[in-house]
Amino acid sequence: MKNLDVLTTLFVGIDVGSQTNVVYAMDFHSNKLLKIKVPNNHSGAESLADAVCGLMEGTAFKAVVFAMESTSIYGVHIANFLSSCPQMLGFHPYVYCINPKLTANYRKSFVGLEKTDDRDAFVIADFARVGRITSAPWRGSQYLALQRLTRHRLHLVECLVREKNYMAANVFLKFSELATLKKSAHPFSSNFTATAEAMLTDFFSPEDIVLMSTDDLVAFLCEKSKGRFKDPESVAGILKRAATESYKLDKVLYEPLNTAIASSFNCLSAFEKETKAVDRAIERLAVGQSGNEYQILRSVPGFGPVYASGILAEIGSGSAFHSQDALAKYAGLVWPKNQSGEFDADDTPMSKAGNRYLRYYLVEAARSVSQYVPEYQAFYQKKFNEVKTHQHKRALVLTARKLVRLIYGLLAKDQLYTPNKVGGTS
Repeated sequence: MKNLDVLTTLFVGIDVGSQTNVVYAMDFHSNKLLKIKVPNNHSGAESLADAVCGLMEGTAFKAVVFAMESTSIYGVHIANFLSSCPQMLGFHPYVYCINPKLTANYRKSFVGLEKTDDRDAFVIADFARVGRITSAPWRGSQYLALQRLTRHRLHLVECLVREKNYMAANVFLKFSELATLKKSAHPFSSNFTATAEAMLTDFFSPEDIVLMSTDDLVAFLCEKSKGRFKDPESVAGILKRAATESYKLDKVLYEPLNTAIASSFNCLSAFEKETKAVDRAIERLAVGQSGNEYQILRSVPGFGPVYASGILAEIGSGSAFHSQDALAKYAGLVWPKNQSGEFDADDTPMSKAGNRYLRYYLVEAARSVSQYVPEYQAFYQKKFNEVKTHQHKRALVLTARKLVRLIYGLLAKDQLYTPNKVGGTS
């Protein structure tokens, strides 16, 4: 919006609903020029375009800014329509989907303002009028297909994590000592491996493990792990001790727990299978759309098709941001200062008001890059050692923030990653 002449720009706020869109238009001097309700469908969008074009024809208006909150999926169609409607092209439409938290905070400046659809549309229009929009205009459907896949992948990952957390309670109830063993003493890399699954589903209760002979348990472990244990006798001893020390339950409880645990393993298997299928679909689509920016991100060690696609699906283009700080703010990877007078708080929580999908892929990419690039590995370790609590989480998001500078530098300069060269370091 920086290059717009605000005096010749019409500002239109749209409060998007599943069935109805409420529209409020004003000029730079806050004069109300239009207030209508239209259905949230194609004919309603055409009515909106007709009303706005009729308002602008024969006036000094040379551009129009449409602003709406980025809520769920209900604004996708109207944003696409307004950004590509042939009738609107002559008026240079700018369509913005705004973070609802920004407009909610802006609303607080209107003391006593009622919460209605009409008022919401007014607040959104006024938010645009005063130049508070800093995000990039709507990019149409160019990245929407890729975004649908990358966001669905995150949905699957979240389902996977949620199922693991839910399942952990049932594992503790059935086999309490196995669930609480420290990682260094645990016989398996996790309770979700194939061998752990067999231990938790093939045995009715921990008591069955205690009663089984050591030789039979060793044979069982070798079969289920396909001979991967270097010392199966030691693993068998750990499991027997854990089974002996575990709480005993009434036998009537074991069958429901076994059913629930087996069901959770089936869900985990399905989520993992679907995630892999979506990963393949993302790669196929990304290769089909492979432009310079996709190839630039792929040139960074640790960046695969999924991470590169996930980031580009949310930012669209590096040119949409005027600085790496703006990109970091859009992702929510910023830490607002808490300062008053001579007081300056040491604890400054990260702002999560940005795009959570972009933040997720940046953090995951940072995790991967830190395994391949020594500079990022050293940075992660330095941040890890600075504190005693939340070490990994803190170090990872700070590494992601550092990665933002690299991504912005490469995209702004339109160059591939090269270690120790401009754009290759940050």
